[in-house]
Amino acid sequence: MLTKKEIQNLYSSIFILETQADCEKIMESLLMGLDTLKTATANFSDENKLGQGGFGPVYKGKLFDGREIAVKRLSSNSGQGLAELKTEVMLVAKLLHRNLVKLLGFCLEEEEKLLVYEYLPNGSLDKILFDHGKRLRLGWGSRYKIIVGIARGLLYLHEDSQLRIIHRDLKASNILLDEEMNPKISDFGLAKLFGESETQGNTNRIAGTYGYMAPEYAKHGLFSIKSDVYSFGVLVLEIVTGQKNSSFRNLTNLLSHAWLHWNNGTAEELIDPILNDPWPTFEAFKCVHIGLLCVQENAADRPSMSDIITMLSSHSVTAPAPSRPAFFVSNGHFKTDSANEFGSGLSRSTDSIQRSVNEVTISELDPR
Repeated sequence: MLTKKEIQNLYSSIFILETQADCEKIMESLLMGLDTLKTATANFSDENKLGQGGFGPVYKGKLFDGREIAVKRLSSNSGQGLAELKTEVMLVAKLLHRNLVKLLGFCLEEEEKLLVYEYLPNGSLDKILFDHGKRLRLGWGSRYKIIVGIARGLLYLHEDSQLRIIHRDLKASNILLDEEMNPKISDFGLAKLFGESETQGNTNRIAGTYGYMAPEYAKHGLFSIKSDVYSFGVLVLEIVTGQKNSSFRNLTNLLSHAWLHWNNGTAEELIDPILNDPWPTFEAFKCVHIGLLCVQENAADRPSMSDIITMLSSHSVTAPAPSRPAFFVSNGHFKTDSANEFGSGLSRSTDSIQRSVNEVTISELDPR
């Protein structure tokens, strides 16, 4: 068990707005014993395993008081495990929003590194969205609610919390769903915290997931709120279509596929055909439009999350036409000279033939 002095040394810089005494109280309140978590998870049994994240497995558990929990067990052979735990505790314990997963505690005992979260019964979005049978549970109303909820959670991180936070690994597997299919953003191990005057960061250690990475980040290590906006755009297009960005073949991807349909006035062909309830045309097309605006090559052209919330909540806002997305690849099956019903004047962006693969979280990579 950590001593008060060890807690103070490890986390003294985390809660910069708290007094020393408050900091110690907060950290002590979050500490959980290893024996408690072993009992709750039946000693981390395979039967209680919910899934495998980028930094280790996640287990379902039940505390003595009846609360159901999800325990994230950071891999013992991960050199970044302690850093990831510190980052998540630092950020999530102070973030309170209905669309962010709630941290209940942590444990650092016997070389174990454990994070304890609220348990969300419907699991991660990818497990439902990309499963043909389970996707039937996601009608249009649920999908739209999930898109709006994710947008509100990101707006809180970018603009409404005490410090600006860049998530850096927003993807379907990091969106958890409660019993009413309300989305909650999870996994803040790769997040970066900005001061009020900071707008952009640069790193030579790129962390994130291929297929969701913004081009300026994947190529040059530059990240900002607009990198998260790009990831959000990919996620929106996946939710609308029911397809992974990486699921396409023939040298194309979801972003290229969506833009070509949009530019040719056939956006209705993008909507997931498995939807058996009537979907509102304007609302569905608006989501495709927003998704394409978010994945534009130039970060400055992407909307902010506050702009996106305005677009999602309004029936009258006029948005610009999206330019060709980053990592655009054409399969040669479309002409691209027609305008769609939302306006013409599409601008061209730089070609790139980099394939997007969104299966694995990359924790360290030298930028080109």
